[in-house]
Amino acid sequence: MANWFECKVTYEKMVDNGTPKRTSEGYLVQGDTYTEIEARLTEELSSFTSLGELIINTIKRIKLAELFLSDHPEDDRFYRCKVNFISLDETRGVEKRTAAAMIVQSDSLPNALKRLEKEMSTTLSPYEIAAITETIIMDAWPIDFSKPNE
Repeated sequence: MANWFECKVTYEKMVDNGTPKRTSEGYLVQGDTYTEIEARLTEELSSFTSLGELIINTIKRIKLAELFLSDHPEDDRFYRCKVNFISLDETRGVEKRTAAAMIVQSDSLPNALKRLEKEMSTTLSPYEIAAITETIIMDAWPIDFSKPNE
């Protein structure tokens, strides 16, 4: 199973008034190795880097329990969610919370919460949503398993 990597890149892009501006952006990329992730970043962002060089600042493997992507074009933000699954430790008689990280693509924080609650409604385990924060992630690129060479 492929891992998810959170990547931060810097490059120059053309702004509305026609001047180049250095910008830093974050991306989620699914893959197996750091080399594969670097190659995918370079390939995906090559059309944006015609003004100068692409600098890959960080590639960090992250543990994600779920990633909820959206097909709606207005959902242009990504929210990191911390969900605690609650279980009972029968030997000690106390509740145990196990944290899971999830990312939801949405247009606003309230809609991200609604989407997360909708996606989690089918789970049988009791849970609580501990935190939702907006990220700097601009896009997510899962592996396309329909391509034979990936």
